[in-house]
Amino acid sequence: MNQRIQYTMRAWIWVLSGLCATLLAAGCVSKAKHQAEVKKAFLAGQSEATRRMVENLGPSVTIEGEVRQPFLPWTKDLTLAKAIVKAEYYGAQDPKKITIIRNGEELPVDPARLLSGDDYPVAPGDVIRLK
Repeated sequence: MNQRIQYTMRAWIWVLSGLCATLLAAGCVSKAKHQAEVKKAFLAGQSEATRRMVENLGPSVTIEGEVRQPFLPWTKDLTLAKAIVKAEYYGAQDPKKITIIRNGEELPVDPARLLSGDDYPVAPGDVIRLK
């Protein structure tokens, strides 16, 4: 083989080995995984935008769990049941565990008592965790 062909072959081998190393380091991403990452980023952006809008409106309440509206403006008459309804809970079953986090303290709520009519006032800055 002449030198030019050998040089070209070595160059291609070097380029291909670098490309393979880059792909191995970066990892291959399936279409489904990519779509899941895009959806997660989109929802995180929506959630952040909603949080900022509610923050600008005044005191708010955060609801963690299977809800469509994770941030609600706080009002004087807001109760736990009203907050869950306004947050648009979409879980397949009723929550098994409900916790109100107020000033860093966790206050457990019995879901059965809430369903039987006992309701609890919600304070500004509360985080309601539904599991």
